[in-house]
Amino acid sequence: MAMDSDSRPLLKVEDLSIGFAGEGGVTSITDSVSFEIQPGEAYGLVGESGCGKSVTCLSLLKLLPMPGGRVLSGRILFRGRDILALQPEELRRLRGAEIGMIFQEPGAALNPLWPVRRQLLEPFRLHPYQGDPNQRIRALLDRVGIADPDRVLSSYPHQLSGGMLQRVMIAMALSLNPKLLIADEPTTALDVTVQAQIMELIEDLRRESRTAVLMVTHNLNLVAQYADRVGVMYAGRLVEESPVDDFLRRTLHPYSQGLLAALPRLDAGAGPMKPIPGQVPRPADYLPGCRFRDRCPHAFAPCGGKPDLFPAGSGHTVACFLHAPGASALPASALPAGASA
Repeated sequence: MAMDSDSRPLLKVEDLSIGFAGEGGVTSITDSVSFEIQPGEAYGLVGESGCGKSVTCLSLLKLLPMPGGRVLSGRILFRGRDILALQPEELRRLRGAEIGMIFQEPGAALNPLWPVRRQLLEPFRLHPYQGDPNQRIRALLDRVGIADPDRVLSSYPHQLSGGMLQRVMIAMALSLNPKLLIADEPTTALDVTVQAQIMELIEDLRRESRTAVLMVTHNLNLVAQYADRVGVMYAGRLVEESPVDDFLRRTLHPYSQGLLAALPRLDAGAGPMKPIPGQVPRPADYLPGCRFRDRCPHAFAPCGGKPDLFPAGSGHTVACFLHAPGASALPASALPAGASA
């Protein structure tokens, strides 16, 4: 889908660092994360669990878990306004109406004491709406694939399956046609048929309302099919960002390459999958310098320093010293095994 011609980003995240306070002080979770999303654009944020994707999304609406969660530095600009500077009443007007969110765990996000109907009608009670809210929620339930809306509307969350709760959460997030939809694993617990139906619904919203989408997912196939640009996070940092087509043609960061290599392929024949060795470290154990270097097959001496996001052409940036300016001039002895100057 073509992005809006307006040059001003709908969402601009600048050097966002998030931490959690504990007995030992404040532990940094993300480090200077920056990205922006244009009106009508779909931005895919990918990476393993524990890389900081969900906590970044929660910070965009000042919903970090309390006590302890806090933004340490940076700005979050939505339509030019800094969300971090908004007062509680201003935030209430923003949440749901202008920014909708599909939470990763709908069973935890929904109120266990309220039936589904009351929860779906709550956004209409808090925000102006032209039309019949009851007709709107029934139409949305139909579009997310719920065949028996009367039963679902009268049910409590504990009476519904995980997949049904996910669909209810999606309907709630879309109810007021927000300008930005934050979708944190939006197709979890859904079969492939319903998954396609949900993604087409989100695509319809983009076309009809110029809604931008921040899609957090482990499913790189979804990103390839529906996103315009992709950002790859590892250990609290953005390590690669690119238009999706360019990313798939020439994935540059060794971590991004590992994610793609780990995908099952129908044309690969029989044989073991290729997982990335090791695991994402806990925030307290983040390495100085490049945080991926202990898992990277190409790590070499410069990786002891922190890499910037180096330009790689066509809106493509990568935080890897293999692609730093001047890296092509390094002598072969200075490069890791398998890398070429």
